Amino acid sequence: MTPVLGYWVDQLDPFLVHFGGRFGVRYYGLAYAAGFLVSAWLLSRYARAGRSLLPESKLGDFMVAAVFGVVLGGRIGSYLLYDGWRTFGTDPLAILRVWDGGMSFHGGLVGVILAVAWFARSNRIPMVHLWDLVASTASAGILFGRIANFWNGELWGRVTSVPWAVIFPRSAPLLPIDQVPPRHPSQLYEASMEGALLLAYVQWRFWRTNAVREHPGTLAGEFLVAYAVLRIAGEGFREPDASLIMGLSRGTFYSLFMIAFGLYLRQRRADPLPAPAPPG
Repeated sequence: MTPVLGYWVDQLDPFLVHFGGRFGVRYYGLAYAAGFLVSAWLLSRYARAGRSLLPESKLGDFMVAAVFGVVLGGRIGSYLLYDGWRTFGTDPLAILRVWDGGMSFHGGLVGVILAVAWFARSNRIPMVHLWDLVASTASAGILFGRIANFWNGELWGRVTSVPWAVIFPRSAPLLPIDQVPPRHPSQLYEASMEGALLLAYVQWRFWRTNAVREHPGTLAGEFLVAYAVLRIAGEGFREPDASLIMGLSRGTFYSLFMIAFGLYLRQRRADPLPAPAPPG
């Protein structure tokens, strides 16, 4: 980034390795990979500590299911929830062009919920327990993903004059850089809140309390509510990336459903889980 009129300009290269055109190894893809690796490492730690009903021997299969759920749900969700479907008549293959970007957290959430439900049934592991495990690790992926959004210069914030504002050339591609208005680096706000802060909270709840064993579903419910509240707070600094629904940004509107489902999980009564088998 280079300074313009006292503000930084986001001119970071989105590619680690560029093969030409729109193809190459992108930092955005690496962010997803890092999130999955951290999640797998945490799940392995849970199993070894005797705090999980998901044995290490099943961890690889579980991660494959989760990856498919997140990627397919995120891509389909972006296409359906953010108006990509409007181009279906003229460009029906747009949904397949993952290299053009476009992933929805809310779509990925639905995808991973369905994938985990299938895995739970196939392996006879309580579904809400697996949801708790996913909730305790998901913010790692959010953290890396939001940093990648900033690196890509996308999903920028609203126009502002705060000293730490950033100029995102892609927000006004027809203007000279010195005429592009500075904006909130809302991607970093979200990385801090939905990523780092929420990850610290769910990890504290997982390791320092017995909520996962004694009250299955509670941690998943708390994650959904906390994420939704933090996402809504972040939307106040973020430029809406699609048309509003009932006067609300898409991120805010879809987060309301997360709050409702999270409160349901938080308040429901479930029997305590059986003790995990001894590790090893």
